[in-house]
Amino acid sequence: MSERVVCPVCPRACALAEGQLGLCHARRARDGRVADDNYGRVTSLALDPIEKKPLAQFRPGSLVLSVGSYGCNLRCPFCQNASIACAGPTDVPWREMQPSELVELAESVRGQGNIGIAFTYNEPLVGYEFVRNTARLAHERGLVNVLVSNGFVNPGPLAEFLPLIDAANIDLKGFTQAFYDFVGGNLETVKRTIVAMAATPTCHLEVTTLIIPGMNDSEQEIAAAARWLASLDPSIPYHLTRFFPCHKLTDRPATPVADVHRLADVARRYLPHVYTGNC
Repeated sequence: MSERVVCPVCPRACALAEGQLGLCHARRARDGRVADDNYGRVTSLALDPIEKKPLAQFRPGSLVLSVGSYGCNLRCPFCQNASIACAGPTDVPWREMQPSELVELAESVRGQGNIGIAFTYNEPLVGYEFVRNTARLAHERGLVNVLVSNGFVNPGPLAEFLPLIDAANIDLKGFTQAFYDFVGGNLETVKRTIVAMAATPTCHLEVTTLIIPGMNDSEQEIAAAARWLASLDPSIPYHLTRFFPCHKLTDRPATPVADVHRLADVARRYLPHVYTGNC
């Protein structure tokens, strides 16, 4: 049996033989270490309104150059970007862009209202080295860095890129470990990421929960999540988003709009800035 090397990025701790890809499809064992095999491999690129990230209270009305690669370290059956998040290097078209090229492109569309770069679409942190290196160059050019992530990352990598992030939206998938068992993650890890971001003065933080009927839509669960966020910082904006059947979770109806608004009212007992999405 060949010697294996453990990936340090998330609690999955994939133990990989030389050349093997991790569960995320984005990191590969190579020369005795696990590196981001998707480094600079861009599958998606768009100039988006900042509100689409979603960020409601960070530079409203501006645009941000959004970039995605492939891969994710969770396995959400309801994934809204499954075509790239659940893909590997041979499953989806990509083109290579070095950090300097991406920053130059972001700079070139400043005149159109662009304020920086958003790492989004797939899970950016399975390729955190690219995020870190690009974000560093972006700051040198006076551009902002936005992160849209599931927050399922170990403290070491988090500490490397967090000082470079100006705004983040973290998906809080649910507020029970049972729900995180369903998506293949760990609630405490995501909470730890949110705590770290909330404690970083240079990082504006917002949080999103996709409301799925019969799974994470109880008033008790949303109240617990909102109460916990308020204990960190009551000014954290919280987004509650309507679910539509997709990917592998097609046996449930779309979330009733009335339920999203009802749960938003529950969250507002603890947080003043609660937003509804997809309604």
